[in-house]
Amino acid sequence: MELVKNVGQQDRSIRLVAGGVAILFGIATGLWWLDIVGLILIATAYFGTCLAYIPLGVNTTEETSDKG
Repeated sequence: MELVKNVGQQDRSIRLVAGGVAILFGIATGLWWLDIVGLILIATAYFGTCLAYIPLGVNTTEETSDKG
């Protein structure tokens, strides 16, 4: 099963930064669930697919069109 790419470049960048911050904050404070959230954010940025976007119909990728 191939997952559809529904996370655009700007969305990916935000997820990478937010995920890194969440992991660092989780390590610093001992809140393990923040590490999990950070890993999920980084994974969705890496794979370019957010499973929560699929049922909501959200797609942040910029599709190029050849409309002259």
